[in-house]
Amino acid sequence: MSASAFQSLKSLFAPTDEQLMWRVQAGGDHAAFADLVRRWEAPIQRLCARLTGDEHRAQDLAQEVFARIFAHRDSFQHGAKFSTYLWRVTLNHTYSELRRPRNWRETLLDQPTDGEHTGFDEFSADTPSPAEETTRRETNDAVRTALSVLPEHYRSVLVLRHYESLKFREIADVLGLPEGTVKTRMTEALSEMARLLRRALDLKIAPPPNRRARPTENLTL
Repeated sequence: MSASAFQSLKSLFAPTDEQLMWRVQAGGDHAAFADLVRRWEAPIQRLCARLTGDEHRAQDLAQEVFARIFAHRDSFQHGAKFSTYLWRVTLNHTYSELRRPRNWRETLLDQPTDGEHTGFDEFSADTPSPAEETTRRETNDAVRTALSVLPEHYRSVLVLRHYESLKFREIADVLGLPEGTVKTRMTEALSEMARLLRRALDLKIAPPPNRRARPTENLTL
């Protein structure tokens, strides 16, 4: 049996997220909870980073989310989908932290962008030219900044749909909204993002205001 076939067979018989969570509820099963963390740590860190614009803070937030999940494990209801529960807790906790006096979104513009990806993948050569790299970096910055100022109800839908590839029905379950409302918010979120990006990029390419040349600037040396 090949390694890939063995892994496929192993995953087929692996417990579901819900079964692991039930074990955590029943007896505080730390091994089961560790399995859940391994499965979901990367997606939750990624979500927190998209919501806050701060990858370092996202790591702390993800740890706090899992700590809350374990501490309040009795709140998970049988028959519920664990991923829906986890996304919801993550959104609530992250936005609660963003509303604190120290607004972590202020660190967004201080984050290095070398090698970062916004999720809006650019189709470029394997080795971009310096000009292409500069354009990519500026676009990434513009997207991250626009996302950081997008209202929460738009940002949640956009991040879950575009970055995490959740279906509208799944997003509706996470947010506790009708699916039609989620679709409307997605349309409005994309429109608002487009407006913010146009504004940001227009500011970058706008010519400087006219000014009178100083006498020495008109001299031919």
